[in-house]
Amino acid sequence: MQTRKRPSFLTQYFDLFLIELTNWRWAWQSMITISIIVPLMSMGGLWIFARDNGEQALIYVLTGNVTLAVMFGTIDKVQSHFMFMKIQGSFDFFATLPIRKLALLLAVVSAFFLLNLPAIFINLILGSWLLDIQLKLHPLILIVLILSTIALSGIGALIASYARHPAESGTLSTLITFLFLGLGPVLFPPDQLPSILINLGKLSPATYAASALRQTTVGPITGQFWLDLIILSVWGAILFILVEKKMEWRENNSQP
Repeated sequence: MQTRKRPSFLTQYFDLFLIELTNWRWAWQSMITISIIVPLMSMGGLWIFARDNGEQALIYVLTGNVTLAVMFGTIDKVQSHFMFMKIQGSFDFFATLPIRKLALLLAVVSAFFLLNLPAIFINLILGSWLLDIQLKLHPLILIVLILSTIALSGIGALIASYARHPAESGTLSTLITFLFLGLGPVLFPPDQLPSILINLGKLSPATYAASALRQTTVGPITGQFWLDLIILSVWGAILFILVEKKMEWRENNSQP
């Protein structure tokens, strides 16, 4: 009997990407609204304290809160979506199809990346106006956003893979998001932080995402930028490997 040929990886990815976008056709407005309002409110509050500390402090407030917008659209959204899929048995359904786990993971991340882009750039534009900062956007900002989304989405997917229920998953997501904001020079310049937070921040992908965003939004791009990209890439690769191994998928089938 003739067997059907498995679709190419690119076909799998594109079809799953369209499915994910379709899933959010009724809810994308609320997702974007939350990712805009929370960082803008944070910018407004921090502006009161940072305005007397010079432009550099305001730049950290701007890019730190844009990083917050990225985290809201990745860590939180990915963990809640994967948790929903796990509870509803969606993974069991997808496992019956001739698709690979990696294609599904990339499709989910890509969908959230696209849906989160408006919030990111609205925060950049409105935030720069609010804080009176002149933007100098560099084309490499798209690479930064892609790598940051992959690394931070991996954390959200890992949380959902290990959490036992949505309440636990949501709590861990919120805790890690704000923990990343407080560790390292994300919202505040390093000269305003104790050394212990700076050192701990070196373990956080948000530190490198915020650093790369600063260099591609207000400049200048330095050698640190390329190190930021390398570390974000390593974070993303490690987290995706862990998630793929943890995700239950065709336990009785030798194919991936």
